[in-house]
Amino acid sequence: MSAYRHVLGLSGGRDSAALAIFMRQRHPEIDIEYFFTDTGKELPEVYDYLTRLEGYLGKPVRRLNPDRDFDFWLKSYKNYLPSAQSRWCTKQLKLKPFEKWAREYLEAGDTVISYVAIRGDEEYREGYQSKKDKLLIRLPFKEAGIDKAGVIEILEGSGLGLPAYYDWRTRSGCTFCFFQQKIEWVRLRERHPEAFEEAKKYEKTAIENGSPFTWSQGESLTELENPKRQAQIREEHERRLERAKARLQSNPLRPRQVVDLDDVYGGAAKACLTCHK
Repeated sequence: MSAYRHVLGLSGGRDSAALAIFMRQRHPEIDIEYFFTDTGKELPEVYDYLTRLEGYLGKPVRRLNPDRDFDFWLKSYKNYLPSAQSRWCTKQLKLKPFEKWAREYLEAGDTVISYVAIRGDEEYREGYQSKKDKLLIRLPFKEAGIDKAGVIEILEGSGLGLPAYYDWRTRSGCTFCFFQQKIEWVRLRERHPEAFEEAKKYEKTAIENGSPFTWSQGESLTELENPKRQAQIREEHERRLERAKARLQSNPLRPRQVVDLDDVYGGAAKACLTCHK
């Protein structure tokens, strides 16, 4: 007998965590299976946040691990680093594990309903596009008109709050994600120097094998970590931050508005929807 399976992917980020809380509060009658596709290269703060979220939800978050790790796929792609033009990391480490898991339900004749954390103030960009008739996508935040400020209110109201890495970074995903802004690379070097060094090694190997990409556009991490270059990056970020604060319209109903990298860098603050929600 066929059934409906309700699933919600968590990235360890702000929006997907808020959606999980929202669904639990608004639709407690729906039995949702929560999952996290673990690349093995996530920030430790991500794992800590997921553990806290499990406590709030009162049920485990299923870890979906890829059959092959990042190192395997890097070699398969001739040591070319993933990039905005070639997001093999998302395909191999995030999408395929989900597809494999969902396929078990679909082949049994079940309908899978996947809840995705696209906010009301966002366009539905390159989120997971289902090619299966029985794999349906739902966008509860879009339907309810919940924006970024609403997401933060949900997290604060639940007592969970924002992930700890929001103190210095505004995206989840791999430690060496190529969508990071340069200021995030500088802060990664400060907060997790071992992860920064690992990224440098990957980059060095990639360059030696002819990869046209570096992790950060226009410069290698070795160049970026030069003290003078770091100082330039910090100064430029502060100028952008002040401009973003000046643009932020005051709202007496929401006095604690958060300025994040989306506000600071605008369209330049791109992200992979699968990883960073």
